[in-house]
Amino acid sequence: MSAAQHGLVDELDLRILGALIADPQSPIKELAQALGIPASTCAFRLRSLRSRGVVTGPRLEVDPASVGAPVQAMIRVRLGNHSKDGVESLFDALATTPGVLQVFHIAGADDFLVHVAVADAAALRDIVLERITVHEIVRATETQLVFELREGAGVVPRR
Repeated sequence: MSAAQHGLVDELDLRILGALIADPQSPIKELAQALGIPASTCAFRLRSLRSRGVVTGPRLEVDPASVGAPVQAMIRVRLGNHSKDGVESLFDALATTPGVLQVFHIAGADDFLVHVAVADAAALRDIVLERITVHEIVRATETQLVFELREGAGVVPRR
C-alpha cells in the first residue's frame, strides 16, 4: 500500500504543498507547469490532499492592524481546577471571544495560551477582566505584548 493510501503524503504531494505554500493563488495549470507534471495529475493530487484533510484551506487572513486591532498579546491562563466540563467550557468561551485569534490548550505550568489582537491597552484589559478572569475555573493570567510577529518556516518546505 502506498503512503497516499495510508493517508500520508509522498514526495509529489510535498512538492505540490510546497508550491502552494509559496503561491497559494497559483492556478492549477501554472502550478503543474512549474512542477513539471500534467495539470490533470496536479488537480487529482490536490483534490486528494483536500479530501484527506491534508489541505484544509483556503483561508482568508486579515491583518488585524488594518481593521483597527494593532495591539497583539499572548495571555497565559492558569486554572484552579481541571474538570473536563470546566476546561471545555472555558476553551469554547475563549475561542468565541471577539479579538481572540487563536487559543492553545497546553501542558505545563499554564493551561491555555490565548493570542489576541485589540485596539488598545484598555481593550486588552477588558478581554482579561471581562472575558477570561470571570470564569470561576481561572486562577491566574499573565499578559505579554507582542512586539513583532513573523511566520515560521512551517512543516512543508516552500519551493
